[in-house]
Amino acid sequence: MIVVACVGQKGGTGKTTTAVSLAVEWAVRRRSVLLVDTDTQGSVLTWADVAAENGLEHLPAVAALGEQLHRQLGPLAAGRDVIVVDCPPAHGERQRAALMVADVALLPAGPDATELWGLTSSAALVREAQSIRPRALKAAVLITRKDRRTQIGAQARQALEQLGLPVLDAELARRVSYPEAIAAGHGPTTYDPDGAAAREVRRLATEVERLAGLAPMPERKGKGAR
Repeated sequence: MIVVACVGQKGGTGKTTTAVSLAVEWAVRRRSVLLVDTDTQGSVLTWADVAAENGLEHLPAVAALGEQLHRQLGPLAAGRDVIVVDCPPAHGERQRAALMVADVALLPAGPDATELWGLTSSAALVREAQSIRPRALKAAVLITRKDRRTQIGAQARQALEQLGLPVLDAELARRVSYPEAIAAGHGPTTYDPDGAAAREVRRLATEVERLAGLAPMPERKGKGAR
């Protein structure tokens, strides 16, 4: 079993979209997945309600946990292959608790300057957690909402690499299919399995599997796409 936590101080960077997208893709790959919502806004829980109303298949189980995540997770983790944790946009106890149980911390970041600046403190928090769990916690930055047409988008990777954390090869571009998929109770790989967003998410899921040392599973086309 591995635990993947989507962390970061700033809101709007794509943590929830990344968490849901990965959880759905791993469920499509026939992994047993638990998606944990630690944000008081409850966006993941709302997404799960929409998915249930639409009767969608191949979805992860969902739970809401708080500051005692490291204690509450034990009974829920039994038999799971992957646990994906969506953290709130603040360096509070919920995010710290997630970093104490995570095998991989993902730091989503958009390409604009304010998000790059905000990620500095998030990277410092992750490095602090790694100093406590040097062999157990891996971390990487994920570029999200990248616009390849702009110069700032082209420079994002170079700037992020200066944080001292690896930057994943996989990137999530700025595409309308991401919010559309979430709003419909899907992930990109079930909403439009042949679309560009689905290909990006599959690549990301495979790269995170390698980072975590998880045995690979074959990619599958998602069912229930519109």
